[in-house]
Amino acid sequence: MNKNKRIHAFVSGRVQGVGFRYFVERRAQSLGLVGEVRNLGDGRVEVVAEGEEATLKELIAILQRGPSALAHVASVDVQWSEAFGRHRDFSIAF
Repeated sequence: MNKNKRIHAFVSGRVQGVGFRYFVERRAQSLGLVGEVRNLGDGRVEVVAEGEEATLKELIAILQRGPSALAHVASVDVQWSEAFGRHRDFSIAF
């Protein structure tokens, strides 16, 4: 039985044009998560990640902090589900 979980997160604030996607990609890869991150047309960043629940909670905390003083995270809305197993690595989707 697959114990991995999946998060689908939407990050709002000043999160585009500040290296946010690259920051998320590096951090998720270092945590051993799989999934993807992308900019949305409404200014938010969308993150889909799969892995162990504790590790995903670590990623959520990282999303809430953001990469630098240039970024400002106003909110992180997260939906949890069972992992789909579609991703093999973590990457930026364009």
